[in-house]
Amino acid sequence: MDLIRIGDKLISMEKIIESIEEMLKLRQQGLSQAEVAKRFDTDRTFISRLENLGEVRKGKTIALVGFPIKNIDEIRDLAVQEGVDYVLLMTDKERWDFVYEKTGIELLNEVMGLIYKVRQYDVVIIIGSEQRLRLFKALLDKEVVSISIGKSPITQDKYIDPDSLREVIRKLKKGDD
Repeated sequence: MDLIRIGDKLISMEKIIESIEEMLKLRQQGLSQAEVAKRFDTDRTFISRLENLGEVRKGKTIALVGFPIKNIDEIRDLAVQEGVDYVLLMTDKERWDFVYEKTGIELLNEVMGLIYKVRQYDVVIIIGSEQRLRLFKALLDKEVVSISIGKSPITQDKYIDPDSLREVIRKLKKGDD
């Protein structure tokens, strides 16, 4: 146990870390700062200051979904570097494997799960055929940024210009300021 003496108090670093982790977990689950503060018998402002102390980025959460992508590793790395919160990219082969390796109900459940997950983000960047872009816009009630890579059906992987995508992501993030 990691104990620290401050005057006549003996402080447990482990207890502090566990408490902070639990506070942040409750906030992540949707509890308000006031509700978390009440549970820990502290002030709401303490919870706010704790969040501010650990804040890495403020603003909109961003998801990136795209297929069929040729330079998938390059685009995934770029998205991570730019702080995109969720990335789902597939090659043409991966998207067809995704479809054919499941029963009808498994596919439906997985697609519904992915739609639910993507709807959790403030902005969704979609890379795909014009038909897929229209479908995603209809399914998502969030801000959708469309990047068209051609008319449906697209039967081969398409190269995505990393510099253009980086510019889109940075503009979205800049809009938060």
